[in-house]
Amino acid sequence: MQFFDTHAHIGLIYDDPVRQISVIQQAKQAGVTRIISINNSILDFKKEYAFLKSQKGVYHAVGVGPSEVNNPGADWIKIIEESVSLPNVVAIGETGLDYFKQYGDKRRQIELFITQLELAQKHNLPVIIHNRDAGKDIFEILQDRLPEKGAIFHCYSEDAPYAKKCLDAGMNVYFSFAGNLTYRNARNLHETVLNIPLDRILLETESPFMIPAEFREKKRTMPAYLPSTARFLAEMLETDLEKLSAQLWTNSCKVFNLPEECVFIIQ
Repeated sequence: MQFFDTHAHIGLIYDDPVRQISVIQQAKQAGVTRIISINNSILDFKKEYAFLKSQKGVYHAVGVGPSEVNNPGADWIKIIEESVSLPNVVAIGETGLDYFKQYGDKRRQIELFITQLELAQKHNLPVIIHNRDAGKDIFEILQDRLPEKGAIFHCYSEDAPYAKKCLDAGMNVYFSFAGNLTYRNARNLHETVLNIPLDRILLETESPFMIPAEFREKKRTMPAYLPSTARFLAEMLETDLEKLSAQLWTNSCKVFNLPEECVFIIQ
């Protein structure tokens, strides 16, 4: 049984590269054999890619998050276009809209988001979407600009009707759930997983955030905690954990265009 963490900010767990590698090894020992390394800025991507590019099972997304809207960096578009050809870069992101934190103004956030959707389409990659209080605008934008390779709503926070609306519109989208799925009061998430096709569900840790209920006493989330969320999901769906993990693995490999075979040695 193996698991795929589709969204982890490894560089925010620890800044020290040695400790980051330890995090990856602990994840593999827990059965989490693939991880998508996520950053919010081009600067952080360059740093983390240099640290982690030799780590088997670690893949990368490159993009500019809404938090960086006022300072995406010089030549950020050029850098993204150069970076997508690097080994193991499999997605654009995270990008999207965040109206909760009110980064910059909405118009500039939208422009930043649309540009990266266009880059994803140009380079035949999926896009990883950050959405906080911006579901309406994101839906309207995706109706016209969804990349052919699809999109992942990371740390899904909308409700079941929103997910259904996306799927009914024919959108090639996936819904990724983090540790907050395990919270008792996350009824919108519980309702969503019970009402969307299993082949559209992904899991992530959103490390170091969104600590699963089982590990609530910990200071930060780790990729190694992903199986806890998977067990909760299996119980909620009343299905076998091994069967569920196999489907989640297939979904994750499909959206990131990776082979399902995964061979590695735990060190």
